[in-house]
Amino acid sequence: MKHLLIVYHSQSGNTQRMAEAALAGATNELITETEVRLLRAADAKPEDLLWAEGLLLGTPENFGYMSGGMKDFLDRTFYQVEGQILSLPYAIFISAGNDGSGALRAIRRIANGYPFKEVQEPVIAQGEVTDEHLGSCEELGMTLAAGLEAGIF
Repeated sequence: MKHLLIVYHSQSGNTQRMAEAALAGATNELITETEVRLLRAADAKPEDLLWAEGLLLGTPENFGYMSGGMKDFLDRTFYQVEGQILSLPYAIFISAGNDGSGALRAIRRIANGYPFKEVQEPVIAQGEVTDEHLGSCEELGMTLAAGLEAGIF
């Protein structure tokens, strides 16, 4: 059994909807050998990262940066898992009021230090979160889970 962790922060509910769509994809009936945990950033712990064999990070864009909640998660877990994660495959989804580039850049920079390995293009919902964005998040979750099962990631 493979392990996929989805960690997100949401205030307005937009990023939570994206996280739930990713969860729906990762738990699709075609995915049979991947256990998935969906956790708010405030609830995710170092033990969850050590359990994971794949990771999806979801954040709103706040002031051109990732949310404080996501930054807190990354800050709280980094030193606790340092040296214990060799190359964790991950992907990102962002609910952005602007273009999401600042949040994306910040996550990528921190992720390099863990080290995480980005294995899929990010989903960035600019403005209102649409059904198309949610479909892309569902596909993101399904692809990462299927890739873990197949040993691709």
